[in-house]
Amino acid sequence: MEYSQCNVGRVFVVRFDHGDDLLAGLTTLIKKEDIRAGLVHFVGALERAQIVVGPEKVEVPPVPMWRNFADGREVLGLGTIFWKGDEPKIHIHSGIGRDDAVNLGCIRKDAKVYLTIEAIILELKGPSVKRQFDEKTKLDLLKFKV
Repeated sequence: MEYSQCNVGRVFVVRFDHGDDLLAGLTTLIKKEDIRAGLVHFVGALERAQIVVGPEKVEVPPVPMWRNFADGREVLGLGTIFWKGDEPKIHIHSGIGRDDAVNLGCIRKDAKVYLTIEAIILELKGPSVKRQFDEKTKLDLLKFKV
């Protein structure tokens, strides 16, 4: 285990509107406001998205299990914001449901907002943390500077 202490900086309240791309919108805001590290919490609905719902087998590196939906679903999400090189990398896990069917997964692509999503972004100040590709897991893991 590794860790870094930080403080909460600015707080952003964000409304995404029907048809917005959640991931693109978050990326635009993060770049515009130069949020180098943070947390994002959100509630609302997505019309469609591509998500990863787990590995096919418990092995390293994992082979992701992809699921797509395009039928309008409620979402409750939590994510982290850290940079890899010159780009922010947003890692979001979300409970996504419609009727009695619920998925828990990592939102990866094509996240189109249905009606609205309300988000709170908490900027983290002070951590010297970046994302770096890990050859063993084939993931962009957190890398702590000393």
